[in-house]
Amino acid sequence: MSSAKPQVIVIGGGQAGLAAGYHLARAGTEFVILDAESRTGDQWRRRWDSLRLFTPAKHSSLPGSPWQRPGNDRPTKDETADYLADYVATWRLPVQASTRVVRVSRNGSGFVVGTDTGEFHAPGVIVATGADVTPRVPALAADCDPGITQLHSCDYRNPAGVPGARALVVGFGTSGAEIAIELAQAGRQVVLAGRPTPVVPGPLLAVAGDVWWQLLTRVFSRTTPIGRRMAPQVVGHGAPLIGISPRDVRGAGVRVVGRIETTIDGQPAADGEPLAVDTIVWCTGFHGDFGWLDVPGLALDARGYPIAPFGLVDGVPGLGFVGMPFQTRLASQLLGGVGDDAGRVVAGLLAAGATRGTVPA
Repeated sequence: MSSAKPQVIVIGGGQAGLAAGYHLARAGTEFVILDAESRTGDQWRRRWDSLRLFTPAKHSSLPGSPWQRPGNDRPTKDETADYLADYVATWRLPVQASTRVVRVSRNGSGFVVGTDTGEFHAPGVIVATGADVTPRVPALAADCDPGITQLHSCDYRNPAGVPGARALVVGFGTSGAEIAIELAQAGRQVVLAGRPTPVVPGPLLAVAGDVWWQLLTRVFSRTTPIGRRMAPQVVGHGAPLIGISPRDVRGAGVRVVGRIETTIDGQPAADGEPLAVDTIVWCTGFHGDFGWLDVPGLALDARGYPIAPFGLVDGVPGLGFVGMPFQTRLASQLLGGVGDDAGRVVAGLLAAGATRGTVPA
C-alpha cells in the first residue's frame, strides 16, 4: 500500500522499518518506506562471512512471518537478508530503494523529508534506521603507528582480509568474541581487549531458550526495576555475550587483556604494557548519527541517540522511532523483538491523530 501523499514516511528499510510497515499496512494507513540500500537486506549481506544470528530462528521472526526452519537453528547473515527480502514481497510493503534521507524538518503540523531523489511530505515519520549507524572508534586510534592496519567490525569479512600474524580485537561483546575466535582458528596470534559483558550461555539457550527469551522481552524491560537499572549499562557498554563465553575465547587460544586506554610508542597498550600487533579490529560498536533530524523539541543523549525510550517523543506529535538500543527492552534491536516495539509506536502515532486509520484489535 503506497500513496503519492503518504500519511507516514518510514525511514529505513531494515528489520525495524519493515516491522513498522507491517503494522501500518494492517492499520490501513498510506505509507512509504525509504531505504538507502539498493536491495532489501544488503545491510546484512555486508556483514562478516561467518555471521549467524545470535538468537535461534524461533525467536527471530518479524510479525506475521515465522521462519520456515527448525526452531533452534541460527540463520546465516545471507539467509537473514533473503528473509527480509521475502518479507517485503509477502506483505507487499512499499519500499522505495536507493533513496537516502538527508534531512527531516517540520512543516506546520507535518514533516518534510528531504532525500537525494527529492522531497516527501507527511504528517507522520517513523525513523527506523537502527542504532548501528556510525562506527565508533576511540580517539587513540589516531595515535597508533601508521603501519598498523585498522578496521572496524563493520568492515571485517573474514581472516583473509586481516593482514599480518598478530591481531588485536578491541571490544569484548559477542561480535568481538566471535571475530577473535575466528582469527585464532585461522592461525593468527590474537589478543582480545576489554571487559566481557554478561554471558547468556549457548547450552542454556538451547535447553531453556524460551525462558531466556521471556527474560529478554519481559523481565529486562524499561517497565521493570531490573530493566530500568540495566538499560543505561546496555546502551553505554553493549549487550550480553550470547551463546559464547570468555572460556570459549580463551579455549581458542586467544589472549585476553584489559581495556585499551592509551598507546605507547605507537602501539596500543593494555594493563600498562604495549601490544605489538599488525592489525586492530575495532569491535567497539556504533554511535548515533541523527544530526539530519532538524526537528524542534527532539533532544539527543550523550551518545547521539534520540531521547525517546518507548519510541515516541514528548512534545513532537507524529514522530516515532523503532530499533533504538533498549527502546523498551533488551530485545528491542533483535529481529524477534522489534515487531512489538514497531506495533507500539504505530499505535501511538495513530492514537495521537498523526495519521489516518485505526489500529485493528
